[in-house]
Amino acid sequence: MPELDIMLLLFVVAIVAACLDTLAGGGGLLVLPALILAGLPPLYALGTNKMQGTMGTATATWMMLRHRRVAWSDMKPLMLWAFAGSALGSIAVQFIDASVLRALIPVVLVGIASYFLLSGKLLDKVHPVKLPSARFRRWVLPGIGGYDGMIGPGAGSFFAVALVAWQGKPLLEATAMAKCLNFATNAASLLVFLSTGKLLWQVGLVMMAGQMLGAWAGSHLLFRSNPQLLRVLIVVLCLAMLLRYFIAG
Repeated sequence: MPELDIMLLLFVVAIVAACLDTLAGGGGLLVLPALILAGLPPLYALGTNKMQGTMGTATATWMMLRHRRVAWSDMKPLMLWAFAGSALGSIAVQFIDASVLRALIPVVLVGIASYFLLSGKLLDKVHPVKLPSARFRRWVLPGIGGYDGMIGPGAGSFFAVALVAWQGKPLLEATAMAKCLNFATNAASLLVFLSTGKLLWQVGLVMMAGQMLGAWAGSHLLFRSNPQLLRVLIVVLCLAMLLRYFIAG
């Protein structure tokens, strides 16, 4: 178990990450490096990250449902597909070399950052649906869920981008829906890591408390924020993740 000062730092990181994750996704960008720097082995860092991240996304999801920003009847089938993809991804990461998948992440991040950077005010408008709902549920959601189960950072942003680009959702609505989908993927991954025992309870519980505070704050800020600010946050987070991957590589 890390020292008290490290635990306090992880608590603060969890607050900031949950707030950012609720607003734009990408909170794992802060949490995973912090856990690894605290001395956790990679798989334990992934498992503990899912433990604390589940609390943050659960809080954000509850806030979205409570304030009727999303409807449970609409979200339930979408969450089930995302849940299934994440469970499979979390099982797979126990057996495969994650470095193979990590090679694809910079390409995805460049695409997302470019889309948000170049789209301008187009994201503030409702666009025609470009992918049938059935295909979106069966292919896109499990795909992003699988990525979240294997690695994770940026999954919330990926969900939001997919909903905007392929389902014609306004950015704020897509961001709210992404919180629910991210909760489903975190919960599925957490169940897998619980079954393998690859998480640290003491660290996870401390960070769960921080996640609750950060997600609560972020949920209150989300629908008071300018969509332009959300776009900037997503671009910055994608570029920051790119920088991290290049430095790590």
